[in-house]
Amino acid sequence: MKIEIWSDYVCPFCYIGKRKLEKALAQFDYANQVEIVFKAYELNPYASETPDGVGYEGFAKAKNVTIEKARSMMDPIVGVAAQYGLEYHMDKTLMVNTHKAHRLAKWARTFNKEIELSELLMNANFKLCLNLADNEVLLSLVKDIGLDQNLALKVLESDQYSDVVKTEIEEAIQLGVRGVPFFVFNRKYAISGAQPDEQFVLALKKAYEDSVTFEELATDEDQLCGDDGCEI
Repeated sequence: MKIEIWSDYVCPFCYIGKRKLEKALAQFDYANQVEIVFKAYELNPYASETPDGVGYEGFAKAKNVTIEKARSMMDPIVGVAAQYGLEYHMDKTLMVNTHKAHRLAKWARTFNKEIELSELLMNANFKLCLNLADNEVLLSLVKDIGLDQNLALKVLESDQYSDVVKTEIEEAIQLGVRGVPFFVFNRKYAISGAQPDEQFVLALKKAYEDSVTFEELATDEDQLCGDDGCEI
């Protein structure tokens, strides 16, 4: 069974949604048969690599709202995140361009390390409040997952994997994705957003059932070959 997850590293609900899926998988008897693939999505592809304000101030500028409004929008998310063991510091996060981080994640995929890097990128943004567009930050995360920093730097200093990122974003558009996180189960069921836990459990159950069962539409014993030969 395959689960595709479109997300962005600066999306607070994406990290929460990731934890919700992990929680559901922990209760799922066939979790070892599930393949998870992260797909790129950029919430603000025009964002700068240099943060324009920190925390509430940066969010207020990006959304054209007051700092008080930004605070009222962001603070409740901290409590939700805490319910899933996540530590968010929304007053210190940096809103920056994530294209470079997505490119690096696609490079890490070639070493089967994309999921690990995605976790570290989200943690770096929401808990550590680091700049995900900064090469030094990204290279430190690469080191943490045991990959070659020199190779990673060559990726960062080029446009390698930009085509992969672009293709995945276009794929999301074709699927009708209008926001993230967006979870697709076996290309049949989808969950948009960090929905209640039971929705993830239900999606896993239905997708698995569909993958191991089928409906026989018609049977003709006179035109069937078996171990003893063909009925003619």
